[in-house]
Amino acid sequence: MSRIGNRIIAIPENVTVTVEENNVLVKGPKGELSTKINKNINVEVKDNTVIVTRVNETIPTKQMHGTTNANIQNMIIGVSQGFSKGLEIIGVGYRFTLKGSTLVINAGYSHPVELVIPSGLSVEAKSNTEILVSGIDKVLVGEFAANIRKVRKPEPYKGKGIRYVGEYVRRKEGKKAK
Repeated sequence: MSRIGNRIIAIPENVTVTVEENNVLVKGPKGELSTKINKNINVEVKDNTVIVTRVNETIPTKQMHGTTNANIQNMIIGVSQGFSKGLEIIGVGYRFTLKGSTLVINAGYSHPVELVIPSGLSVEAKSNTEILVSGIDKVLVGEFAANIRKVRKPEPYKGKGIRYVGEYVRRKEGKKAK
């Protein structure tokens, strides 16, 4: 029984959802997103709501029921409000720099790490130690933020590295001299 799949999704007044065969298109003030849906999942738009139902009761269909519902919900939120992830870098000499459509990260390596910002995302530098990744696609925002964090993960002894804003890093005590 999928409780998330049975959820009825409300459509805001400035968003339109259209279903064509096995494709769902969501348009809003921030842009438009589309996704393909499984052939065993039915998506209906009625009275400013989206209803997702399944054709049969097989296990893969039940798995895709909740996933499809959550993906459509994320698309609606993305085109109306957008998604964002904040990252901060901690360490002496560690910094973020924006050069056009490239993010340059100095994170203690012998060379700066350059990451190309994907189209559809925007990166805003709050300071040289904090950035904000934002866009309408939740998956793309989360994946790019994870790739930035992967450059230098926070280490548990001094806490140096790249972390999400508000992320708690468990600290270890280290060796003691006798």
